[in-house]
Amino acid sequence: MSTTVDDELWSAVGDPTRRRMLDLLLAGGGTATTLSEHLPVTRQAVAKHLGVLHRVGLVHVTPSGRERRYEVDEAQLARAVAQLSSVGAAWDARLQRIKRIAEAIQRSQED
Repeated sequence: MSTTVDDELWSAVGDPTRRRMLDLLLAGGGTATTLSEHLPVTRQAVAKHLGVLHRVGLVHVTPSGRERRYEVDEAQLARAVAQLSSVGAAWDARLQRIKRIAEAIQRSQED
């Protein structure tokens, strides 16, 4: 993934409505119409959110009559999860270093 794709991916999964849509799609796929029945947004808003998820590769589309059926691309989702885990681990390491520095400062002030 390029940095641009990574930024777009983070932006896509950063939205709570899109995360809820991914949950719904993981339960079996759906159309903009069926998803809008479970979300507090209009069908048109769902379609726009699906467009964002499709653009970053998290969902793929197949025509289904007059509608388009969306399903999660599990390989891309696995890559996104791995990336998020990697960033989380890096932040944990940074926070541990900050904690050690703060504890060292506190000990030096107590002496």
